[in-house]
Amino acid sequence: MTPDSPSIQRFNPSTLIEFAQLIYEKVGVPSEHAWLAADTLVQADLWGHQSHGMLRLAWYLARLQSGAMKANTQTTLVTDAKSIAVLDGQHGVGQVIARQAVEQAVTRAKNHGVGVVSVRNSNHFGTCMYFTRMCAKQGMIALLMSNAGPNMAPWGGMKKKIGTNPISIAVPGGSHGPVVMDMANSGVARGKIYLAEKQGKDIPLGWALDSKGRPTTNPRHAIEGLILPMAGHKGYVFGAMIDILSGVLSGSGFLEQVHGPYDPTNLSFAGHLLIALDVSNFQPLAQFERSIDDYIKSLKDVPLAEGHDKVYFPGEMENDFDVVNRRDGLLLAKDTLTSLSDIAKEFNLSIYEEQFSPS
Repeated sequence: MTPDSPSIQRFNPSTLIEFAQLIYEKVGVPSEHAWLAADTLVQADLWGHQSHGMLRLAWYLARLQSGAMKANTQTTLVTDAKSIAVLDGQHGVGQVIARQAVEQAVTRAKNHGVGVVSVRNSNHFGTCMYFTRMCAKQGMIALLMSNAGPNMAPWGGMKKKIGTNPISIAVPGGSHGPVVMDMANSGVARGKIYLAEKQGKDIPLGWALDSKGRPTTNPRHAIEGLILPMAGHKGYVFGAMIDILSGVLSGSGFLEQVHGPYDPTNLSFAGHLLIALDVSNFQPLAQFERSIDDYIKSLKDVPLAEGHDKVYFPGEMENDFDVVNRRDGLLLAKDTLTSLSDIAKEFNLSIYEEQFSPS
């Protein structure tokens, strides 16, 4: 098990959070919100998902500077119907909007057994599991999904309509901590293709097609072409339904109306759906968590296949990465370091500019 992108430089996670928070604050994001947005980036790196980590700071920064994402997040409650809420993010910072959705969903679930929050006019918020884990730690089963800017064609077509739309489910995991699924409807997240391009690496066949519909291993050709859905037509249908539940249901954008974090100038119009279930309304939480412990024990109590040294429960691999990266320091790709150094230079932060300068 190795991190996504090795480098010879290691960084204390707190240093990266401090830097990202400072940059967000310099473009008008309030301190508390800036810390949250910074932490989501660094946490993605800690989990081994560098496609969603500090690599993205420059993209979020460009959107804040252009006004495509509003630095001062002012959400409004459009619908307040007992267990159901509709939240308008008014194009604010996606991570802040998602956290407010968590707060609304958890509160409603505690009062009604289930909390359902539909979000319109939001932005990309990083990894879904950052927020579903929040719910699971409060005794909730959480399901969070979001639509995204289109990069995938409807099955059989050759025009981008569907995004690599993510979905996460997290449950309280007893002694193991939350058990978490976080995935998109594509064979791979688009961020991993951008990461491969920055690293100068090929991508595997089966990830994408070029602009003429031919299989490609070239990440630039993949970005210009189409990302392939997972499991063929099943991934396309999965992505379409997430788009409907996230975008159409919330009254937000859908299909090509949605713009992702790679777009520096257009409003996102992303929509989300978060459902929280209070486990204690089904059975005592302690009983549920004991059963999850038994479940994980049974998962692991199997002979190992050749080439494997461990059976992982969902979310465990990220837990292991987190422990190692916090202990040893984070490894960042050379192009990510160059990007951070350029940002530091833009804001006359010479100490950070030198610190992030690739060796």
